[in-house]
Amino acid sequence: MSQLVVRDIDAEVVRALKRRAARHGRSAEAEHREILRAALRKDIELGSFKTMLASMPDVGTDEDFAIARDMPRDIP
Repeated sequence: MSQLVVRDIDAEVVRALKRRAARHGRSAEAEHREILRAALRKDIELGSFKTMLASMPDVGTDEDFAIARDMPRDIP
């Protein structure tokens, strides 16, 4: 597992983290991990750009997005 060191955290943020951790019955470090995991869950689940594209819904065929090329145009 990797480690992450976060410096210069406001004292009130640290106190809030410890209170939240106590409410959830976890250490401040475990609470911090859960906050990061929850905040980044979608990014983690999506993974690669290819995976994200594959997860997009099918909204039609290529022909649905074709540009009509036989339409008359004004020539300036």
